[in-house]
Amino acid sequence: MRNITVLSGGVGGARFLQGLLRGIADGSLPGVSPDAEVTVVANTADDLWIHGLKVCPDLDTVMYTLGDGIDVERGWGHADETWSVMEELRAYDVEPTWFNLGDRDVATHLVRTQMLDAGYPLSEVTEALCRRWLLPRYGHGVRLVPMTDDRVETHVAIADPDSPSGRRVVHFQEYWVRLRASVPAELLVFVGLEESTPARGVLDAITGADLVILPPSNPVVSVGTILGVPGVREALVRTSARVVGISPIIGGQHVRGMAEQMLTSIGVEVSAAGVGLHYGARTSGGVLDGWLVDSSDSGSVGRLAEAGIPTAAVPLWMSDPQTTARMAAAAIDLVRAP
Repeated sequence: MRNITVLSGGVGGARFLQGLLRGIADGSLPGVSPDAEVTVVANTADDLWIHGLKVCPDLDTVMYTLGDGIDVERGWGHADETWSVMEELRAYDVEPTWFNLGDRDVATHLVRTQMLDAGYPLSEVTEALCRRWLLPRYGHGVRLVPMTDDRVETHVAIADPDSPSGRRVVHFQEYWVRLRASVPAELLVFVGLEESTPARGVLDAITGADLVILPPSNPVVSVGTILGVPGVREALVRTSARVVGISPIIGGQHVRGMAEQMLTSIGVEVSAAGVGLHYGARTSGGVLDGWLVDSSDSGSVGRLAEAGIPTAAVPLWMSDPQTTARMAAAAIDLVRAP
């Protein structure tokens, strides 16, 4: 296998990619060439405009993580960050103040916004940014592509007794960052998703791959929104590549983030089996050829197999890149042709 495509959200996808790339480098992935190329198709439905800047949280988390520039403790944003811009905005009493932009991070958003204003599509802007972060480390072996160049935003409807309708709609980032997903999500609204088109290279990355991986990213608002871009799911169904996914749910709980709240909002069982069945088997119109669950969820293997999804149970905690590389190897081995 020389061409691997990963459909990624932010933190979970980025950490998985660290392990995948470690496994490629040390030759520990079964059937994978040591010069394999990885294309990352990243979710952009979390994007927002704030203080006049275009912010792409998942793109940046993947880019900073793979470029060794992520703040490891926070899991997002630039390492060695300072906060002078935000302090000045607060001094001016300029809202919103719940979404923090570090000074180094602001530079990334300034470059992105200027290029977008000049007429460049997001995919070309991302390629330009990655010349700093990815090219020096991986050459042309890793490529980061947004799922679409079009504006897509996730909004969340929550209860509001003061509203005539009894609910109000907030941007996904406000739900996650300001409200900390502490109230039930009654409805998800993906603005612009149905009208969007895949960014240049996305469909080719899927149909031309030897392997496609759905990492342990949020199945609703990360991987789910990528699959929601018209043409992406169809490409995944028809690709000759094997498609393997990794559960973001361990022992009935999400590892981090808000998969539990999002799955509940669309009526999907919060379990490794529930997410696997949500994606579905390719033999039955779904997208999976294989599904990896944690050892603690081994009891779900039979249930998934009955639904036509070959499943294996292995440790899924991504404690470090070497451990994650072993997890990636197990996923590949599950779907690799004998």
